[in-house]
Amino acid sequence: MPTPPILGAWVTCPKPNPQARLRLFCFPYAGGGSSIVRTWSDDLPPEIQVCPVQLPGRENRLMEPPFTQLSPLVQTIVQVLRPHLNVPFAFLGHRMAALVSFELARELRRQYVLSPVHLFVSGHRAPQIADPDLPIHQLPESAFMEELRYLNGTPEEVLQNGELMHLFVPILRADIAVCETYVYSTEDPLDCPISGFGGLQDCKVSPDDLVAWRDQRHTSFRLRMFRGNHFFLQSARALFLRAVSQVLTQLLGRIGAGQLS
Repeated sequence: MPTPPILGAWVTCPKPNPQARLRLFCFPYAGGGSSIVRTWSDDLPPEIQVCPVQLPGRENRLMEPPFTQLSPLVQTIVQVLRPHLNVPFAFLGHRMAALVSFELARELRRQYVLSPVHLFVSGHRAPQIADPDLPIHQLPESAFMEELRYLNGTPEEVLQNGELMHLFVPILRADIAVCETYVYSTEDPLDCPISGFGGLQDCKVSPDDLVAWRDQRHTSFRLRMFRGNHFFLQSARALFLRAVSQVLTQLLGRIGAGQLS
């Protein structure tokens, strides 16, 4: 397991806000870095502190080995985030990061009896549903590249750039391995509400796969679908952030009314 580096390498806050009433920790999808969400604060309520989480192996942490299994990754993130959980907080994750966010919420409950006030999961089937596809993280290079084309999340010009792919493929293999080696274990549902998001043209994750997230919460569940494929987060960015903003605004109202601590 990679040695946990200094805290500042993990959590970035593009717009520091010491008076924030809620922290939204955003986890990157497979192969992605924290730059994906750096401008999100422009579209979310000003009382929200957007905190992108930077995983090893990408962007400014390119030289650090990425994690290849979920459990050690989650255990490390718990220790990294613990000092930042002194105000109400929420988690948001797309694709691989939905699993990371979910297991992180469960681990915080186990270790500290802490819970996010909301969990946003996007573009990933509920964790209790087994992956129907064969693993791809150990495929030969050509077959692996074809799978990336099928997912339609990597621009063709990037796929054709040998130098970029030399750097990018090991990160993607590691991140996909995190998902493909994941083993779900049954526990009590989470106490926080869950919002699920999906793409209407997503060939990998169906609406039924997303609706099944409702079995992982004691309280409310909402599902929003957007036009787009597995990477609707890019094509429907404005609508997606508007939906997240609506939920966060409601949470701020409940915090102001003393209904959340």
